[in-house]
Amino acid sequence: MKVVYHEDYNEVYTDDPASAAGRIQAIEIALRGKVTFVTPVTATKEDILQVHTPDHIKSVEREGVYEIAALAAGGAILAAQIGLTEPCFAVIRPPGHHASAGSAWGFCYFNNMAIALEKLKHEGKIKKVFILDFDLHFGDGNVNILSGKGYVTILNPTGQNRNEYLKNVEASLAQTDADMIAVSAGFDNHEADWGGLLKTEDYKYMGNLVRGNARCNKGSCFGILEGGYNHNVLGKNVLAFIEGLEEK
Repeated sequence: MKVVYHEDYNEVYTDDPASAAGRIQAIEIALRGKVTFVTPVTATKEDILQVHTPDHIKSVEREGVYEIAALAAGGAILAAQIGLTEPCFAVIRPPGHHASAGSAWGFCYFNNMAIALEKLKHEGKIKKVFILDFDLHFGDGNVNILSGKGYVTILNPTGQNRNEYLKNVEASLAQTDADMIAVSAGFDNHEADWGGLLKTEDYKYMGNLVRGNARCNKGSCFGILEGGYNHNVLGKNVLAFIEGLEEK
């Protein structure tokens, strides 16, 4: 499977956990030899302006993180474009699902998912999208930007235990007729990460659900990295999700 990756994603650009040294490397090592890495280009300012206000872009520039944030957005765009014809995953950072049109928090700057989907929508390449955001934290930026667009449905799964959580995902995906399923893939709800809920096998299961339902809809799918902060398990969790997406 093609995986979007750029060596600049290893850059430590702030002191937050998403930018920690070794985080992206842990994923790259786990995937090496098992996937085909493809290199993205930086998103254009025009693509970013489809989602974010000029003032917000200026604030990101003042923080000195514009280039890496735009490169993450570019990675999401490439994953979505590849996802039109085959499953794809983007190992990108900074994450994006806490970025709204005019503000951002939670280690995010630009909303990578929104930028990618808005570009495809404006180009007439997608009609209806289902976003599965299984990050531990509610993706308020995704909701703020995309929920009012009319073509996007968003699920931030909940559950008192992992079985209830996974049943929520399964039932919601089974009901969608979207021609694209997009995943904001945060791995911080793993049993060895901040959330302590899910097992590694659960990510493979969710990947398989995404691929299966996309196929049933004669549609497409892709995912992009959001959270996940335990470097000791992050790589194997990402690999598990990718293996789920790959299963025929």
